[in-house]
This record gives sequence, C-alpha cells and structure tokens, in this order.
Amino acid sequence: MSGARAQRRTETRERRRTARRHAMAVAASAVVAVGTATGVITAAAGEGERTTARPDTTVSPVLEPLPAVPTASPSPSAVSPSPSPRPSRTGGTRATPTPSEQPLRRTATAAGLYRHSESQVLDWVRDHRDDPRRPLIESRIAAQPAAVWFAAYNPAAVTAQVRGVTSAAAAAGRTPVLVPYAIPDRDCGGASEGGAPGLAAYDTWMARFAEGLGSGPVIVILEPDAIALSDCLSAAQRAARFASLARAGRTLHAANPRARVYFDGGHSGWHSAAKQAAALREAGAATSGDGIFTNVSNFHSTADEAAYARRVLAALGGPARLGAVIDTSRNGNGAPQAGQWCDPAGRALGRTPTTKTGESRIDAYLWVKLPGESDGCKGAAGSFTPDYAYALATG
Repeated sequence: MSGARAQRRTETRERRRTARRHAMAVAASAVVAVGTATGVITAAAGEGERTTARPDTTVSPVLEPLPAVPTASPSPSAVSPSPSPRPSRTGGTRATPTPSEQPLRRTATAAGLYRHSESQVLDWVRDHRDDPRRPLIESRIAAQPAAVWFAAYNPAAVTAQVRGVTSAAAAAGRTPVLVPYAIPDRDCGGASEGGAPGLAAYDTWMARFAEGLGSGPVIVILEPDAIALSDCLSAAQRAARFASLARAGRTLHAANPRARVYFDGGHSGWHSAAKQAAALREAGAATSGDGIFTNVSNFHSTADEAAYARRVLAALGGPARLGAVIDTSRNGNGAPQAGQWCDPAGRALGRTPTTKTGESRIDAYLWVKLPGESDGCKGAAGSFTPDYAYALATG
C-alpha cells in the first residue's frame, strides 16, 4: 500500500469514527438511508442481492468506498446493486444475446456471456423511453452482459436466487457471471460492511449458494476485496478467512465442476504482485480456484491490469491453466488522478464483456460493476445515475 493510500485510509478511519458517533444520535430512519446508500438494496422479498458491482460505498462521499453491490434483481431472487471503487467494483444487466464467444478454457462451451433481465439501468431505460440519453445508454450499457451480485446473508433464500439466474442463463445457452459477497467483516467495517455473522455461517451460506449453480458453465467472482483488503484483520483472522475462501472454492467446484472460480487479485495500483500472490496462495487460489480477478469497480487500464495479472499468476505458481479476468466496465480512459475514486470525471466505458480476449492467460473481460451506478458523488451510492452513465458512454 502506498504512503498516500495509507494516509488516505487513516484519514478515512477518522472520518468513519466521527460519522459513527454522529450516527448514534440520528433517528432510525437514518439507518435505513445508510443501508440503501451502501448498496445493500433488498429485492422483492427483502433479501439484498446485487446485479451491478459498485464497491459497497460509503455512507457519504467523504468515506472511502468499497466494491459495489449489484442492483436489485428478480423475484424470488434478491439480487443487488454493485459496490464502488475501493480501489475496486460493478455490473448486471439484461441484453439481447450477443454472438457466441470463445469458451473459457475449462468450460468447453461456445456460449456467450449472460445478460441478466433485472438491473437498475434496464429499469431506467424502460421508464424513460423519451429521454434523449436513452438510446445511447441502452445500446452501450443496458445491452451488455454483466455480473449479478449476491450480497445478502440469506441462507434460506440464496439457493433459489442463484438458481433463478443460472437456470435462465442455461435456457439462453449463455454463461452467467455471479458475485458472492457475504464474507464476514466485509469492507473491514467500512461503508460496505456486512456479510455473514461468522465464518461457520458463511460456509453454510456458501454451500447454499453453490446448490443453485446448476450444471452449466458459470463464472464466479469470489468475494471482491476479501483478500486485497484483509490487512485490517489480525493474523489469526486472516488465516481463518483465507481457509474459508479455500473451502468456498472447493464447495463451488464440487457443486458444479464446470464452474470457474476466480479469487481476489486486487488491482495494479494496490499491492505488489508478490504480496498479492502470497495472500492468494494462502487463500487456496492455486488449488481451489481457476485464477484471479482484478480491477473490480476500478479504473485501471486493461493493459496495466493484464500485465499485473500475469505477474501475480507467475508469482502464485500452480497449474498452467490458471488465468485472470479483468473488470473493464469503467476503465476506457484508465485511472484518474490519485485519490479520485468517487465517480471521477473523464472516465469511459472499457472493452465490452467477452471471453475472447486474444491475450495470454487473460480468460475474459467482464463488467463486474455496472457502469452508471454511482459511487456516491454524482448520485446516491449504488443508485443508477443517468448523467454519469451518459458521460461514461460518451467518454
């Protein structure tokens, strides 16, 4: 972590302490507002799930954001919006099937990526047919396949929610991208805090999640920030978390051998490749996973991320089949100036989602965070903000 980032996080913690003291004096209605701001938006049944990644953002723009939680999703599924850049997250939509793309190495399928039928951008497009921004937002954002986030600790409901997405994807002959986001101590108590009450409970939730995977190809983005943002934990807590992530990878593969499970690789502007690889190794990425993901809800260029991912994979070791997927949803113009994480100006959409990258060891470019879902500055955290979406689409 750079000195500037360390200083920023120190300042952020102080702001959080102040915010928490203030929050204690606020009425219960404020608590509801905070829950919505952090992207933990519940679906029809009150179970939050995200279809757009935006690192779980902060209670207000002064706090440092985390990966985004996806937008609310179909009933009975409770899919949610995505977190914001933590440095990292976003993505879910519903689009007309795109042409078949190169299969991921392990899945042996020619199916393209799946666009979920429920997301905030699709709701906006349906409700604003006469808005002059609508055609561009619809064609450039709403039509793209994106990730579906599952951010609520809801063991009784999550199987049906996951199955709702995977069965629809299978019927369409496409590959869904799912983001389980319920690790305990998520976001180290920051704006995206939440998750399961403990690791035993998380293991149970993950087993229920895995039961909904079906038998078709599926891509799982396992717990954004869970590894890169683990320095706040004690050594014992980190070891326990990493062991749980390794169990999660095995559980997902046991439930569906065609699943490809990617572990948290952070991004090129965060930890060194050696440090990130060491943590990934502890978390079982080389033995329980299929590779790593990078840049979730962030803005670093695809070239920088691909080079970084290869360095991490080289340091990680493990089978030659291990690869990487990169979140390209908002990285068309690369990273903004240091410290600008909240809906920074001058950004643009990145490469459209595909499993045909033409790049060594890069399995896919994905939209994990949905473009247009605010980090908390241009709109309420986690909300779809058409002005922001239009700026990204024209950037």
